[in-house]
Amino acid sequence: FNSLNHDMTLPEFKFIWYMEYSHRMWGRAVGLAYILPAAYFWRRGCLSRPLKGRVLALCGLVCFQGLLGWYMVKSGLEEKPDSYDIPRVSQYRLAAHLGSALVLYSASLWTGLSLLLPRHKLPETKQLLRLRQYAHGTTALIFLTALSGAFVAGLDAGLVYNSFPKMGERWIPDDLLAFTPVLRNIFENPTTVQFDHRILGIASFTAVTALYLFSRKIPLPRRTRMAVTSLLAVACMQ
Repeated sequence: FNSLNHDMTLPEFKFIWYMEYSHRMWGRAVGLAYILPAAYFWRRGCLSRPLKGRVLALCGLVCFQGLLGWYMVKSGLEEKPDSYDIPRVSQYRLAAHLGSALVLYSASLWTGLSLLLPRHKLPETKQLLRLRQYAHGTTALIFLTALSGAFVAGLDAGLVYNSFPKMGERWIPDDLLAFTPVLRNIFENPTTVQFDHRILGIASFTAVTALYLFSRKIPLPRRTRMAVTSLLAVACMQ
């Protein structure tokens, strides 16, 4: 309010306050949804030794995620007397908070599916091995694209250029490497951050499409085919 939003009314403040409050309460509910059932099933002796390790890791990651969220929000309230920038949370901490959430979600989903669905035992052909490696590479690329989106959000980089496929009148903007040293542009230059996110998004979509086309050449179980097709559908919608 002191630095930027001088005209904010009390109802407008309440709106963003309740958004933050709801997010925190939801996060705490998620934490309880992990820890309480974990303690119950552990006490009942329902967990195998490998599963105990995984459950401990997931519960630890939930707690770490909450701590990281507090650390991120704290950065938006720090006084910066030498800076005239808009008060906002650190894009680095925002990316870390989002990244750990994605890891937590993916690990939870993987654990749940591995318990609910029996694993298919397929012959380890060269094509299947290549498909698995390519799927892992695509996963890493999608994860990197999502993290780059956190930098876009943290820097309000989406407001810089809103035309596609060109950025303004150019394919490559003039201010792409305006900061020094050059490495700073990747994380702190809004133009570069948006440019990188576009490139990574196109690369992720291309990789998912290629994965789908490659999977069509291999005899796969119905469940796997559904997963790959769903991946392509979600990539198109995204």
